[in-house]
This record gives sequence, structure tokens and C-alpha cells, in this order.
Amino acid sequence: MKSRYLTAIAAAIMLQHQAHADTFRVDDIRVQGLQRISSGAVFSALNISVNEIVDEGDLRNAVRRLFASGNFDDVQIGRDGDTLVIVVAERPSINEINIEGNKAIETEALMDGLKGSGLAQGEVFQRSTLEGMEMELRRQYVSQGRYDSDIQTEVVEQPRNRVDVNINIDEGTSARISHINIVGNEVFDDEELMKLFELRSTGLWSFISGDDKYAREKLKSDLETLEAYYKDRGYVAFNVDSTQVSITPQKDAVYIAINITEGVKHKIRDVTLGGDLVLDEAILKAFLLSKKGDYFSQALVTNSEEYLKSLLGNEGYHFAKIEGIPDIDEETQEVDIQYFIDPGVRTYVRRVEFRGNTTTLDEVMRREMRQLEGAPANTQGIEHTKVRLERLGFFKEVQVETTEVAGIDDMIDIEYTVEEQHSGSIGASIGYSQNVGMILGVNLQQNNFLGTGQQIGVGLNRSAFQTSYNLSYTDPYYTEDGVSRGFSAFYRNLDYDQINVASYSTNSHGLGMNLGYPISEIERIGLGLTWRNTEVKTGQYAVQEIRSTPFDPATFGTVDYYFAEPRVTPLLDNSGNVLLDPYGNPVDPGSNGVLAPITDLPSSSLYWEQPEGFIDLNGSNFDTYTLNLNYVRSTLNRGILATRGGRHYLSLEVALPGSDLEYYKFNYSGEQLFPINDIFTFRVKGELGYGNGYGDTTGLPFFQNFYAGGFGSVRGFKDNTLGPLATPSKNYISDCAYQEIVVSGVNKIAQPDSILCSDPSNTGYVMGADGKLLVQDRSSYPQPFGGNVLIQGSMELLFNLPFIEDTSSTRTGLFFDFGNVFSSTCGSITRNCFDIDLNELRYSVGIGATWITAMGPLTFSISRPMNEGVFDRKEIFQFSVGQGF
Repeated sequence: MKSRYLTAIAAAIMLQHQAHADTFRVDDIRVQGLQRISSGAVFSALNISVNEIVDEGDLRNAVRRLFASGNFDDVQIGRDGDTLVIVVAERPSINEINIEGNKAIETEALMDGLKGSGLAQGEVFQRSTLEGMEMELRRQYVSQGRYDSDIQTEVVEQPRNRVDVNINIDEGTSARISHINIVGNEVFDDEELMKLFELRSTGLWSFISGDDKYAREKLKSDLETLEAYYKDRGYVAFNVDSTQVSITPQKDAVYIAINITEGVKHKIRDVTLGGDLVLDEAILKAFLLSKKGDYFSQALVTNSEEYLKSLLGNEGYHFAKIEGIPDIDEETQEVDIQYFIDPGVRTYVRRVEFRGNTTTLDEVMRREMRQLEGAPANTQGIEHTKVRLERLGFFKEVQVETTEVAGIDDMIDIEYTVEEQHSGSIGASIGYSQNVGMILGVNLQQNNFLGTGQQIGVGLNRSAFQTSYNLSYTDPYYTEDGVSRGFSAFYRNLDYDQINVASYSTNSHGLGMNLGYPISEIERIGLGLTWRNTEVKTGQYAVQEIRSTPFDPATFGTVDYYFAEPRVTPLLDNSGNVLLDPYGNPVDPGSNGVLAPITDLPSSSLYWEQPEGFIDLNGSNFDTYTLNLNYVRSTLNRGILATRGGRHYLSLEVALPGSDLEYYKFNYSGEQLFPINDIFTFRVKGELGYGNGYGDTTGLPFFQNFYAGGFGSVRGFKDNTLGPLATPSKNYISDCAYQEIVVSGVNKIAQPDSILCSDPSNTGYVMGADGKLLVQDRSSYPQPFGGNVLIQGSMELLFNLPFIEDTSSTRTGLFFDFGNVFSSTCGSITRNCFDIDLNELRYSVGIGATWITAMGPLTFSISRPMNEGVFDRKEIFQFSVGQGF
């Protein structure tokens, strides 16, 4: 096979001499030696067609074009009669690229660099490209201070004209900075200037921070920081004259010398505008931060340039160029600043396109546009569209790019590239919560249903706290101008005893409708109407605020008898000793009286000293029609885990006249984020709530109370445990008849007989010495009851963890929480109850983290209460799935 191939090449060479003799008409073209490359690619590069007359120059040019394609190691052209014969030897293709030994530079980044240079699986292998990449890799490692790094490449031939490329990297070690010397500084000392640098000479903590590892890019950044430090303080003529980096022979340490000229401090003598002022000069000057008489500041000049560029961009001059030019007068040590304006031509938007939205429909994204096609380009409108897309909560990231239209100097195209993220969930779930235990659920909750932007919710959930069924639907663009409309239907059974609240449960079901209307780009008002039927179940051990106890034993009791003859002295045995029960306690004085039917109990013997509870006054089944008015103002940059902006929410819920209960609730919640730098953000948030009854309803219904403590409130305290505590229910004491046991003819002990006690006819309520039935508290620890006033808030320092690459789905922060629940209508029996008193606020400090997962936010916190009260219940470690902090 090989000999025939060589023979063909030799024949082609002879044919080539013949072809060079004169011109000829090409009757046919024959290509030999192709394995992977199609003949069409050869014909395209050849640029010679059948029936074309060619000469020697045409053939030479054809050979050059075929070589220039990069696909061939050798090309020969000859003539067989009037047939043009092309014999080629293809370059091998890359079968596989293997990289080993790299840590400082990730494999993915290396592969991307190789691909950008034409070295990738399936591409044609070119050794010159590999050698160029090998040199570039060495430069990259040297720029990181790895002077002893080494790159070795190996090309292994494979069958079918393919090769494997193996790249073996010895990254070596980063050279450590032994000393940094700044020469020429007089105004600021070395210690002050070195605080500006990211690079440091080797210190005590360098093995952790790595700040002594030399890198060329870090040094460049430090020099820029140094220059900005001087120029922002009036030293407009400051200059870095030279920088020397010396390496030791062992290549393990470097010495850096920086030579600078500080110059003198200059004041601003005049600030003017130049160039083409397409807007009124007074308007333009209002955006200049540099003022006459102030010391020169490069930061103010740069910010002024950005403000002017943004202003002109809002007027359609999208490619405006602004340059602040200082003119230094060394004699007076003053400087004149002229802002030269080149607005360019006014640009218009030809097309707005979206990329990356595999689920979300274009229509959903286009209705968020504030920059229209065909209109003048508006920088603010372009950026605001980006912010509105981020606020949807559908996208992990939104990027915008503007490009000039080829051949048209006044038109641009805008492209928004998005990365979609989970905006809902669907399926069955099994979970666990710290406070309510096992959670079972079947849910469809989708805020971007089928990419339409509509919100659909269908759910069935069961836990120790709740059983709920719900169906909801919201169309955020019911009308084109952004009016939203939603409907909901629900059933809920809630057992509040499971979440640290007074023992009661509610069954409720209802229907609701809501409307929302945008009043500005960042503000919205809402209106909702809901019918709800609520049944409250308390049982016989309800707290006193809900239902007065003890109940009438003839109506609600479980015992049919009482001891009609109370014994006021202890029971004695035949020897005169106090009779003890099996546990060593004196036998109850009333435990051995004469039993009588409960129906014969005189009313004077009952305990009726407690005030009536809510159920006693209002019943236990209510139909309410509530009207909800709300207002929201949001400038947050993202729908989930925002990093800047704020949100403020006001709502008023009123149970309308004619409802079984008439009440109102006011609520405010807000947060504001202040970015400090790329790492730290300061966040403040707060919530206020107040509710009360009106008409025939005295006070806010207890099942509408506010609660505090736990996530979203004051961390470090158990959920819902702060504030007023309910008074435990009371119940009548019952006992069974005792019998005396005779040992050696002497009554030694009295104990209940299991056979007698199992007989209800031997059990009765115990009568006290005053002739009234004895009562006792059902629980020794009072349960949280909530209140009608809520005050709580938090201050947080949020920061990015250095080992987390995707900071858009994580949040970590130090926090200081405060808050409590109060009651403006404390009952006479409610414990730990107080009206609004800032001295009763509870405080806690700690650290928390939230991670957005496919299941929802996963949140942890470790906190320490600072001033817990007698009745407060602490919880140092807390976690939750589905709730952020």
C-alpha cells in the first residue's frame, strides 16, 4: 500500500513538470490521499473548477491555498492528460489530550486555552501550535512566581492517522517574597504604603494566607492601588518610575524594588468642559464631582467620567467617550481639569435578543424590557432590563452585551445571556425539621410554569404540625401593563402544640382572590379578598386564655363520683403513724372518704374563680371575610439572595364587618443591603406588627397572634417561644379509694388496690378541707401564647467564603438579632406579659449560612442569646430546609 502511494506521488511529480509546460483546460479533477477530510473541502480551497483554463501560476497558488488550510503535511499537483491530479498527505487529527501534574491552573482552564489555539479533540494536529502553547504555559507559570516549573509534551501516534497529545506539567513551587522595598517615598512611610499591598514579605501567617507568593498580576494590581492612593490625595504627578524583581539562584525567593516619584500636592484651579457638548452645559456640570479649590482626586475624575458617560448614554449616545485631562501648573502647584466629550453619533437599537433561556419563553423576558427595539439606545433602560430579569428569580445570572451593527454606525444590537436556575419544585418529598420532625409532602410549586412566568402551586403536606391541601394560581401579567391576578383554595389543619405554642389546633378552609398593580418600576400595590372558615379545637386541657378551666365535672368530667366526706387529718395506722403510699408519701387526706355521685355535688363546691377565655366569649367556629391591602417597594438586584438594594412591604388585613370575628392586622417588613466591597455587604432588616379587635370582638383572636424567636426572628431562641406565656389549664384532682393492708394484725400501709382502682365506681374527685374540690395546674411549664404587637430586626455582615466559587447560591454572615412580642391587652392571668417596653427586647449574636439547593434553601445558624429571661428557651444550633436567613 505504501509503495503504491509513493509511486503515485512520483507519478504526480512527473505530471507536474508536464503541467508546467503550458496552459490547459481542466476536464476533470481527481484527489488522492484523502482519509478524513472531504473532497469538498479540497475543492473549496483549490479554487479551480472543471472547464477552467489554468497555467503554472494558477497551480502554484492552488498549492499555497491547500497548505494554508492547515490540513495537509504535503500537497502535490500534476496532470494526467487534461485531468488535474491532486495528491495530498493529511495531517493527523487529535484523538485525545491528556494533562497531568497541574494544580495551580485547573484542567478545564487549560483545555479552554488549548481549544482557543486550535488544539482540541477532533481538530487537526499542528506541532507549531503545540510548541506555542508550551511556551505560553511556561510564561503563565513564571508570572505566578513558579520559576522552576517545567512543561513536557509527547505526541503518540494512533491508528487511522490520529495522535494523542500528552502534556506533563511540573508546576514547581511559588517563589516567596523575601523583601519589598519602596524607594522615593517621603510623604507616606513604608508601613502605611505596605498596608495597601496584597503582596507581602513572608510573615507569621503567610503559610495560611499565601500573601508572600509572588505573582506578576498581583504586583501589577498593587502598583495600580499605590498610584490611586497618591493621586486620590492630590499628587497628580505621581509616577512609578521602575520596578525590579530579582530572583535568587535557587529560584525560591524574590526581592522587589519599586522606585517612585511622589511629586507635590495640587489643588484644582478650574474645571471646564470641552468637545461637542450635545447637552446643556449646566446639566453636564451638575454631574462633575471635581470642584474648584479642592485637592485633585483621580477617583473623583474617574467617577465624573462615568456619570457623564451614563448621562449621555441615557440620551442615546451609547458610545460616548469622556476623558478628564489634567493640566498641571508646576509654578503655582495647581491643576486645571478639562473634561473632553466626544459623544459620537446617536445610536438606535436594531434588535434585542436573548440567549440561554431554554425553559423561559422569550415573551416572558420581553415584557420586562425597558429598552425597546427601534428606539434610541438608553443606558439606564438597558441596565434596568437586566435588573428586572434578575429580580424574576428565574435566572442564576444575567449578562448584557451591546454590539455595533456591521456597516451601520448608528445602530446596535443588545444581547441578554441568562443562566436559568431552579424556580420551583415538583414531586414527592420526605424531610425533617428541627421543630416539627418528619415532613411528608407531594408538591408542585412552580414560579415559572412551563416557562410562561405564571405561578402554579398544588400541594399536599403532612407533618406533626400541619396537614394541608392547597391550590394556587397567579398570572403576573394578567394585563399588558403588569396587573397581576391570582386565585387560591386551601384546607389546613394546624396543631400549634407541635411548634412550641399553647395547646390548640385549627381546621380552616377557604377561597381567595388577589390583584396587583404596578405604580412604578419599583413599586406595586395589591388588593386581596379571602373567605375563610376556621374551627378551633381545644380539648379539655386548653390554656386559660383560650378557655376557662376547670370545666364543670358534671358536664365534661370523666369521673362519675366524688369523695363527699373530706378527711382533714392524715390517715394513721393502728400504731398512730402517718399512713404512707407505696412511694413513701403521706396518703392524700381526701383519698379515703365516702364516694357520692357527681350529680349530687353542690355548686358551692366547684372552683369558679377564672375569667372567661376567648372560646367562652366568642365560640369556636368562625366565618371571616378579610380584605388585604398591601404595598411593596423593591430595589433588590436579585429575587433570591440579593446583594444590593432594598425591599419594603406594608400590609393591612381587615376582617370585614359582618364576619363572625372583627379584627385588623398591620404589618411592615423591610430590608436594605449596603455593599462594602466585592466581599462584604452590610444588611439591616426589621419587622413591625400590630393587631386588635373592633366591633364586638375584644382583642386580636389568639390564633392570629404574632410570635418571635427562631429563624426569621431572633435566632438563638426556640421558635415562637418569646413573649407572653399562657396560663396552664386547671383540672380537678381525682383519686381512687385506698384499702388498708393488715400485717400481723397491724395496719402497716395504705395502697391503691389495682382491682378497685380499675373500677370507676371506686374513683372520685377529691374534696378539700374548705369543702371545695381540689384543683391543680395541668402543666408545670407555661406555653407561649404570642401577642398583638411585634418588634424584631437584625443587622448582618454578609461575606463570601473564599473556597466557594458560586457565590450566587450561597450566603454567609455574622448577625446581631433583636426582638420580642408584646401585648397591649395583657390578661389578669397571662404570665410574662408586658406592654411595649424596649427594655424587654431580647438580643442574640451568631453566624449563619444559607445554601440554595434543588430542595430549597438549606440554612444553618449558631447563635448565643445575650439577655435571656427566666421563661425564655434557648437553642444554640438551628437549621431549616426551605427558609433563608
